Amino acid sequence: MTGATVLVVEDDAEQRAVLVRELGSRGYRIQEAPDGRTALERWEAGRPDVVLLDLGLPDVDGLDVIRRIRRDAMTPIVILSGRFAEREKVEALDRGADDYVTKPFGLDELHARLRVALRRSTGAAGDHDGRITVGPLAFDAGTHEVRVGDRSVDLTPREFEILRVLLANAGRLVTKGRLLRAVWGEAYQREDSYVYVHVSQLRRKLATADRAGVLHDLIVTEPGVGYRVRELAAAPSLDGP
Repeated sequence: MTGATVLVVEDDAEQRAVLVRELGSRGYRIQEAPDGRTALERWEAGRPDVVLLDLGLPDVDGLDVIRRIRRDAMTPIVILSGRFAEREKVEALDRGADDYVTKPFGLDELHARLRVALRRSTGAAGDHDGRITVGPLAFDAGTHEVRVGDRSVDLTPREFEILRVLLANAGRLVTKGRLLRAVWGEAYQREDSYVYVHVSQLRRKLATADRAGVLHDLIVTEPGVGYRVRELAAAPSLDGP
């Protein structure tokens, strides 16, 4: 999304300068902040299209920055994190971050994550009737129907809801905790095995219906954190045997 405004929040001046230079060369408009307070001031004043946020800030915890932004807006937030503990990544995502990139990272990877976050922010993944298409997969919330090409996929209500949440957040990492709350409710906070079993069954059913193999690894596991739906190229012909 060339021309989008990125607020780069990074306390390391050298790394911030690299990010500003590289993202600017790719067509982004840049705002920058060395700490959390400055970041919130600039976010309030300019409302950028996406926030690139280091969690380890010198004055305000990055999680507090996420919480403050999420009080008012769904501005995409991509985390730059040197924190490797899974619980910290999960907490950032549960607070409302859209994605994270662990340092050190490649600039091509970062650019790809920003593109996904910006694309999601421009509108829903489906149309107003609740229809979502990803490659040969067609999901219709209104009719409660899932098809792969010309084949109907028989899903349980839990599997259907898991797929709905993942497709609505295509490209974005969805934590296991968020899936539990969305599909099973607030009482099921730590039943990770529920998610694992149902995602495994969902993958198997989609693979069985997918004659061309296009949906192989459609649902990607982020170990210890959750799942994301990967991007697909245009659907190929399904005229094979």
